[in-house]
Amino acid sequence: MNISVVGGGIAGLTVATALAQRGALVTVFEQAEAIKEVGAGLQISPNGLRVLRALGLERQLASCSSKGKCVSLRRAESDREVARLDLTRLPADQSYHFVHRADLIALLLDAAKQAGVNIQLLQKIKAIEPGSPATLHFETGAQVHSDLIIDAAGLHSPLRATLNGDSEPFFTGQVAWRAVIPNTFGRSGDVQVHMAPKSHVVSYPLRGGALINLVAVQERTLWADEGWSQKDSVENLLAAFEGVAPSLRAMLEKVDTLHLWGLFRHPVAPNWHGESCALIGDAAHPTLPFLAQGANMALEDAWALCRALQESGPIDLRLEAFQELRHARVSKVVKAATGNAWKYHLPYGPTRFAAHLALGVGSKIAPNLMLRQFDWLYGYDITSQSFGK
Repeated sequence: MNISVVGGGIAGLTVATALAQRGALVTVFEQAEAIKEVGAGLQISPNGLRVLRALGLERQLASCSSKGKCVSLRRAESDREVARLDLTRLPADQSYHFVHRADLIALLLDAAKQAGVNIQLLQKIKAIEPGSPATLHFETGAQVHSDLIIDAAGLHSPLRATLNGDSEPFFTGQVAWRAVIPNTFGRSGDVQVHMAPKSHVVSYPLRGGALINLVAVQERTLWADEGWSQKDSVENLLAAFEGVAPSLRAMLEKVDTLHLWGLFRHPVAPNWHGESCALIGDAAHPTLPFLAQGANMALEDAWALCRALQESGPIDLRLEAFQELRHARVSKVVKAATGNAWKYHLPYGPTRFAAHLALGVGSKIAPNLMLRQFDWLYGYDITSQSFGK
């Protein structure tokens, strides 16, 4: 097949690599002048790692990431640990990694090139027209026809509205700051979640412990623009987290460059495919960051679409099988991520005390049971899923 992929992010590069490794002629069209990510950190959980393993990239990931050992839930005002999720108790074939987004993109770009993917930069897509063949319309007026067009362009997907009509995302009442700071705190292999009323801070090490990734979330009525390009002052971040423990305050004071974005909820797209075209990743199902699954769902999508295309039958039936396999799974993940934030934002009082007490007792008395609540997420293996006939 002659396949065009729109977008050189995680979803686009992964599906391009998987398809090219299996004989497809793949071109990635990226609007930027270079495929790179300044970004920040992300988490690759065992379900996403299985895809990288199947593509032969597990060793490369291990060389540029930090292996996760635990998730520590803490009170922001005192830094006292409430509960701990011990990631070393995961089964032997599962592991959890923290990786800089730029490093993962570089890894996937190299794999795509080695697989023979044609990378085309500075390609701005105006529209994707379903058909046989499907057609890419560029802002220059040029056109490209393909046996299949895969839209992996994320929130700015040119195909999503064509297949589903316009849908307005809604502001969740939360904003998030992101930053990367030097790791002068001796952090190694741990995710820390500092919880406070109407706010929380997530932090974890990157690049072998040289850096710490910070994501701070606050509930507010004033909304910020969606997207990661908006800069903010460190003073605003520090003002939002006045009164926190000195150890947390010290991390926040290390911030130099800071980005702010509004968190918006988008519905999972009802239709992921048209005639010879398909959506994957955030183009189909954007998710909030409270379950750390955005990149992992992109990896799962990429593998599932590649497998569906290896099935026999008309291409549109194969695309339908892809959506049937993925829709319930990603809908559950999106719902779980949406519902997670309030657990971190409980107000001071008896409800917070009781919830934290239950978490603490559970993590000490039944640590394996605490971990097994994520079996549905981490134990899922997209590389072993089959399609119904």
